[in-house]
Amino acid sequence: MRAAFLAAMLALGWAAASAAPAAAQSRLLPVPTVTVYPGDVLGPGEVVDRAFRSSASLQSFAADRFEVVGKVARRTLVAGQPIPLGALGEPQLVARGASVQVVFREGGLVITAYGSALEPGRAGDVIRVRNLDSGTIINGIVQPDGSVRVGAG
Repeated sequence: MRAAFLAAMLALGWAAASAAPAAAQSRLLPVPTVTVYPGDVLGPGEVVDRAFRSSASLQSFAADRFEVVGKVARRTLVAGQPIPLGALGEPQLVARGASVQVVFREGGLVITAYGSALEPGRAGDVIRVRNLDSGTIINGIVQPDGSVRVGAG
């Protein structure tokens, strides 16, 4: 009798319909495949998607692999666990003591020089740089290509 009931329910599509909400309640989140330590950059091969049961607490975790690949871990990320948004940062483009290209651009005039970064910086950070020719310390904005822009433009 029970087998006949289950067969009838399957024929009506009941089992397939009841499985769909269970699948809708899971959410794919990126997780590291290995333990990632502070200062390490997450590469594309170190991140996979894993299903987690949906809940409000998952809102504070990275939702997409593209949000985490290329970012730097600010704290230890455990393999197989969701990645908290606050645990990631932008990579440093300029290291303290590194030689950087300093660019002044105004209108059609472009002047370049080299300097020594006195502090590390990410894109958009204002850092101090010592001009290698004159020894003068100047402030500039780190550009996405790793150069430092000074002056008006």
